[in-house]
Amino acid sequence: MTNDEIKKMEDRQVPHGRIDLIGCGRLGLRIGINLMQVHRGGPKTIGAFDGQKVDGGDVIFTLLGAEIGQSKPDFIKQLCTHKKEFREVLSHSEYITNENIDLIRGDVVIIVIAGGNTIPTAAKIIKHAHERGAKTIGTAGIFGYGNENIEIKDISEYDGTNPAIEELRKEGITENHLVLTTNKLIRDREPVTPYTLDEVAKCITMNALKLLDGRI
Repeated sequence: MTNDEIKKMEDRQVPHGRIDLIGCGRLGLRIGINLMQVHRGGPKTIGAFDGQKVDGGDVIFTLLGAEIGQSKPDFIKQLCTHKKEFREVLSHSEYITNENIDLIRGDVVIIVIAGGNTIPTAAKIIKHAHERGAKTIGTAGIFGYGNENIEIKDISEYDGTNPAIEELRKEGITENHLVLTTNKLIRDREPVTPYTLDEVAKCITMNALKLLDGRI
């Protein structure tokens, strides 16, 4: 293979499309960093959405230099040091509501919101994304000490034993949505460790990139 042929191949493997990240907490931050670091491909634009601000319990944020009180999407944007024409993070320091849901414009939408009953909001986001022709991926329980078996498959492929997935189905999400789970939920009284979050972020990133490239 000649240098010209290699150069042409390299020129085709550039960032393209957009991935929206709904939820920029401990898991969302990890996924955002992963996406920023993708070379020879990956998203050109990352949309980061969350109304939360960094507090003293957000150790991974403060370790990376975030200030207490700083918007979490703004911090993810700050971490992206690429030239704008190569890769850009769009920060939206707000929670998703019916009034602003049209801001979600990704080709792939990652939903990693937590705290309280997030299922109705997640379902609205998924339906909105599907109406636009976008692909979606989210979670349904990621508790565990760090050695859990991580499952990821279409929501239609799961049995009826995961209540978070069943709640999504009741909201009308029955197919064409990738769900990742450790099959451990808050009822199991196990923690969410950084080791689990690292593995979950890695798996979500890989599958989001495959969705972006049409490989799934």
